[in-house]
Amino acid sequence: MAKVCWPYFDPEYENFSNRMNPPRVSVDNTSCHDCTLIKVDSVNKPGILLEVVQILTDLDFIITKAYISSDGGWFMDVFHVTDQQGRKITDSKTIDFIEKALGPKSQSTEGVKFWPSKRVGVHSVGDHTAIELIGRDRPGLLSEISAVLANLHFNVFAAEVWTHNRRIACVLYVNDATNRAVDEPNRLSLMEEQLNNILRGCDGEKVARTSFSMGFTHMDRRLHQMLFADRDYESYRVARDVNCPLSFRPKITIERCEEKGYSVVTVKCKDRAKLMFDIVCTLTDMQYVVFHATVSSDGPYASQEYFIRHMDGCTLDTEGEKERVIQCIEAGIRRRVSEGVSLELCAKDRVGLLSEVTRILRENGLTVCRAGVSTRGEQALNVFYVRDASGNPVDMKTMEALGKEIGKTMMVDVKKVPTNAKLPETRRWAKTSFFFGNLLERFLT
Repeated sequence: MAKVCWPYFDPEYENFSNRMNPPRVSVDNTSCHDCTLIKVDSVNKPGILLEVVQILTDLDFIITKAYISSDGGWFMDVFHVTDQQGRKITDSKTIDFIEKALGPKSQSTEGVKFWPSKRVGVHSVGDHTAIELIGRDRPGLLSEISAVLANLHFNVFAAEVWTHNRRIACVLYVNDATNRAVDEPNRLSLMEEQLNNILRGCDGEKVARTSFSMGFTHMDRRLHQMLFADRDYESYRVARDVNCPLSFRPKITIERCEEKGYSVVTVKCKDRAKLMFDIVCTLTDMQYVVFHATVSSDGPYASQEYFIRHMDGCTLDTEGEKERVIQCIEAGIRRRVSEGVSLELCAKDRVGLLSEVTRILRENGLTVCRAGVSTRGEQALNVFYVRDASGNPVDMKTMEALGKEIGKTMMVDVKKVPTNAKLPETRRWAKTSFFFGNLLERFLT
């Protein structure tokens, strides 16, 4: 195995270097006619690429191209981005926020105090308790989880649910009827016991757990970490042969760059929102460092190339190492893929709302493969990506009839998720972010 020795860096040097060379951020709307260029130059540090991509992703930007270089002590990025409708980023408040979040003030409270990122942690979203769940997925499981919370008089303020390779990972923010965080040990113990019983199921599933998060981790980032730690990528080749259409399978290759001592990871697959974030997350979780990268989109397809080494300086030399990285990247990509039908709901927030909706989905033979819950003021905004109990696509007529049933008490929008969820030419694909506004605007009018 090839190994590159890393020089020693005094920890204080990074702080000194940041003071002497603060990050420079440029938002350029003149160089390119169809997108905005965001340029970031700063002192290199561990995790900086993921940090930048995470901020751009949370703003719901579409990254059409990117050029990354972080070899040595300096980090230089150029991102070609648009909004969800394929337009340039021209809003002055958004541009100001980008400059603050990525620039010199990014480490200060002043610069990012209004940052609307999705974070996991008791203190990160005010008076709410964060719950993490992981276990074996099965039809109706989300309905059972939400029923337990409703019976214990917990309100789900925000949540994201991912399923992949017969596993489920959830991050939920809950509060009580008084809109305060739950800190009573007895109530939390009872909740944990009942949720663990549901996750284990009737077959005695051992790899299942409920935990209360105290950290400050990004929500999507945390879901990737949870599923990676759960080893959802194992036995994935069999699962993907059964469940994944050929056209959706990423083509991933790993070669060696002899001249520079890098492993070169090339990913070609269907393009979609947040693809770069998911790949960089996976590489980071596997403790690989990205030194150079190029990202581009060609119609419905994306091509991404990463020049990497492990944190210890080693490259990927054995077939076993390469196969594991390929499996993990493919799993990271597939976790967020949502083919089929989505159901978007807007209603007045209340205890038991999520339980009511998921019960109706379960009674109609539908299973939730991905879900998001958010709350704005007194309004709850939910989106569910659903399939039938066998994992097959749901007929649109069935969904429309279901929408009419649920629509008696709340605003409903049924959408067929396109096979390519990022086609700038169409401008009408279903937005994958769970913090959407159109349905809320309709509900309030």
